[in-house]
Amino acid sequence: MNSNDALLGFQWAAGLHSAEEDIVSMADSTITIDHIEGELFRIERIRDVLVRRESELRYMMDDIQLCKEITRLKKELQKLVSVSDTDKSNEDRQREEELLQQIHKLVETRDFLVDDVEFERLREREEDKEMADFLQSKFPKTSKKKEDRRMTSKGQQTSSTPFVTKTGLTLLKECCGFTCSVM
Repeated sequence: MNSNDALLGFQWAAGLHSAEEDIVSMADSTITIDHIEGELFRIERIRDVLVRRESELRYMMDDIQLCKEITRLKKELQKLVSVSDTDKSNEDRQREEELLQQIHKLVETRDFLVDDVEFERLREREEDKEMADFLQSKFPKTSKKKEDRRMTSKGQQTSSTPFVTKTGLTLLKECCGFTCSVM
């Protein structure tokens, strides 16, 4: 094979490639690169939702454990407080002080947890907005169709916030918050 044959073969392959560059053949099916990219974006989005849910569940577990510990300490403190001051030993008074400090420390820890949840929620909202803007610029036709579908499904929901985020914040507010017996 001489250099002319190689050049001809290259030109033929280049012409063939440019004519079919949007098609990728895999076994029995053909799929476009745009379709593959779209599927990868959908998978990434699902992964993000799962990571967010895992994070939320971890926050919820931490909150439940903090609330249980606070409840346990408050019960112990209540027993000590119910004893009259004349009947208390120095150890009882010291234990009361320790319990108050432990409860205070746990309440502060829980406050940080609630702040973290709020920060995460705001960060996720910003990420969602950036992703929506990116998808709109990358897939302007399909984004509009998805937006229309989301509008109808959102109309069926009871609130405009995502279920996952609302669940975590609701739990955090109800436990050790306004309606919690711990506080």
